[in-house]
Amino acid sequence: MIALIPMDLPNLRRLAASEPTELPAAEGALPPAHVAARALSQLEAGVPAEWCVPFLVVANESGQILGGCRFKGTPVDGRVEIGYGVAKAARRRGIATAAVTQLLRLAASSGMVRHLDAHILPDNIASSAVVSRLGFTRMGIVVDPDGERVVHWTYPVST
Repeated sequence: MIALIPMDLPNLRRLAASEPTELPAAEGALPPAHVAARALSQLEAGVPAEWCVPFLVVANESGQILGGCRFKGTPVDGRVEIGYGVAKAARRRGIATAAVTQLLRLAASSGMVRHLDAHILPDNIASSAVVSRLGFTRMGIVVDPDGERVVHWTYPVST
C-alpha cells in the first residue's frame, strides 16, 4: 500500500524556505514549512535524522507522495511524539492508519521507545479515529509546546 521514505535534505531545505520541490506529491501532501524548519533546527542541534526528519508517505504502485509523518524528536524517558498528515485527495483510504502503523514498528524496533504519543486537535475526528482504531488510549486535554489545546493519546510500544 505505502512506504515511508525519509525526506532528503535538499527538499527539506526547500520546504523550510517555502520554495517549490520537484517531488511527485499530491496537493497538500508535503509537510508544511514550519515542520521542515523545525526538523532542520533539530538536525543542526544534533538530533539523529530518524527522530526528526519527516518521512514521505509514498504510494507503492504510483510512487506519488500522499502525505508525511514523523517523530517529533529523540525519545525522552522512553516516550516520543508522532505527527502525520495526508493530502485531502488521499484521505479515507487507510493511508494515515498505514503510516502510523509503520511509525509504531519503527519505534518498537529502535529499542528506545516504550510509549508513542500523539497530540490531536479536539475537533480532528478523523485523526482521533486513526489512533483510537490502532489502540491508542485517550489521556485527556493538554497544552502542547505551540500553546494549542490538544488531546493527548498514548500507545504502549512492545519491543
